[in-house]
This record gives sequence, structure tokens and C-alpha cells, in this order.
Amino acid sequence: MAEAERFVRKAVNMNRNLFPLLLAALAMVLPFILGLNEYYLFLTTLILLYTSIVVAWQLIGGYGGQLDLGAGAYHGLGAIITGYLMVYHGISGWLGLIVSGLAAAGVAFIIGYPSFRFGIREVWYALSSLALVLILQKIFLLWTDVAGPLERYIPYAAFDPFFMRSGYKAFYYYVSLALLAATFVIVYRVRKGKTGLYLLSIRENEEAAEMLGVDIRKYKLRALMIYSFIAAMTGGIYTSMVGFYHPTLFDSWISIQTVTLAIAGGLGHFWGPPILSVILLSVQEYLRISVGAVVIGLHQVIFGIILVLIILFKPDGIGPLIDSFSKKIGLMKAPLVSR
Repeated sequence: MAEAERFVRKAVNMNRNLFPLLLAALAMVLPFILGLNEYYLFLTTLILLYTSIVVAWQLIGGYGGQLDLGAGAYHGLGAIITGYLMVYHGISGWLGLIVSGLAAAGVAFIIGYPSFRFGIREVWYALSSLALVLILQKIFLLWTDVAGPLERYIPYAAFDPFFMRSGYKAFYYYVSLALLAATFVIVYRVRKGKTGLYLLSIRENEEAAEMLGVDIRKYKLRALMIYSFIAAMTGGIYTSMVGFYHPTLFDSWISIQTVTLAIAGGLGHFWGPPILSVILLSVQEYLRISVGAVVIGLHQVIFGIILVLIILFKPDGIGPLIDSFSKKIGLMKAPLVSR
């Protein structure tokens, strides 16, 4: 009997370690599976970037319980700053990613501190963070020294990895894949640490958490700043890939898409939101190609209907289903979060 138990335990541990390795191996060879097709790699890179935002959003929304709609603002800020540094100062996009991430974190602090200090929550916080997208867009439309109404093009380079410019989309695919992997690691470590426990307590009952001595403003700000930093980096990678930047990259659709995918994937669940993001974003891109050209915006309508159906029939999202399946096949000991 003891031998059987040891065999089962060994098999479970092997599954738990093997699955991430297989997933990573598949991700590494995916460009070759796609035949290095530039268009398919471009779409796949977009999916990786948006999935990174969804995973990072779990820090402030899934764990911290704040309905933040500022993803489009931080993404756009990353695009504008990285593009500006590359175009006008010849600064490498790698450094631009760091600078734009710090700038986005700074903006998040400026917006988040008074919001959390005066207890702005729920729909009021959501509206204020969504307004940030439109405010920054208008500022950079008028700020012609940095952006303005015209597109600004980044100098072309067939392949200059040090400047972060390449004519090959596979380069950006692997950069985006590395960012997504790093985001997973950051979110997992935060969730398993003291900050994650405090954020969960804030989500469940903010008043009770404060009475127990949790500095709710400090930990919500920390989560917001990490998430905004990552969102800005996705914008920097995007603008380097497409080769231009413009204030329209401050896109409220990114904010709405991030929140709906996170909710439909299961708030606070580790695997649900990214898996659903990859699936539904792939569906969205397919619909955009197939029906979006026939009726403009129809793909977004169909995408929205799919999300509504998921929320109606699985109001807790698909996260609990994925957690249950993972435990059955030995990939997870227990859900990373429970409500």
C-alpha cells in the first residue's frame, strides 16, 4: 500500500513539473509551427501582450478587489514614451521600456494615492481610472513636441536587437513571451507572499483588514504600480513592433477587454484568466479577419456576446473549473485563491 502511495505521489509530482515544461516548449517552437508567417506571428504577439496585461491586472483587481480600468492609459503611456525616446533621442527601446514603466508607475501613484486615501472604490474608482485613458490621450494629442495628431515613425532596422527594432515578428514574439513568463512569476510570488495575503484580505473586507492593522493604501498602491509598470512595457513592445506611435494608442477598449477577460476567467484565479484570454483573443482575431472586414465592429459584438454567455452561465468564471481539472490530474495542490 505504501509503495502504491509513493508511486502515485511521484506520478503527481512528475505531472506538476512536466506540464509547465511542455507548455514552455510548445511556446518556444510555436513560431516554427506557424511556419514563421509574419502575419500570424504578429497576431500571436498581440495575444501574448494583452494576456500579460490580464495576468498583471489580477494583482489590483483579482487580489486587491479594485475595479481598475486604466490598462489602456498605462499601455498607451508605455507606447508614447518608448516611441518618443527611440524617435527623437535614439535611445534603445529596452531602456525605453524601463523608463515608460517607471513613468506609468509614477502616474499610477499620483492617481492611486488620493483615490485610496479618500476611500474611492468600486464604480467611482472604475470611472476615475477609465477617465485617465481619455485625459492622457487628449494631453498627448495637444502636446505636439512629444506626440500630436500625426503618427511618429520609428527608424526602420532590418534587425537591431540592441535598439529593439526588427523586421522579423519572431523577435517581438519571443520578447513578449519573456514578458508574459516574467509576469506569471511576479504575480505568483506576490500571491504566495505577505503582500498577496494582505491584498486578499482587503478584497474580502477592507474595513476588517484595516482594523487588523493592514496598511490598505500601501498594498493597493504596490499592486497598482506593479500592474501599471507591466502594462506600460506591453505598450513599448507594441509600438516598437508596429514602428510608430500615436495618442490613439490610449485605447479604452484595452481597459474594458482586460477587465472582462479577467472576470470571465475567474477573479483571483491563476490559470483561468490567461487561458481564457488566449482562447478568446484568438477567437476575436479570427472573427476580425473573417467578419470584421465585412461589417466593421461585428467581431467585437460577437466577442462581447461570447463573454456575456460565459458570465451568465459561469458567473464565477472558468477559473474554478480549471482549478478543479488541474487538481484531478495533479497539476495543482489547491486553488491559488478561494472565495
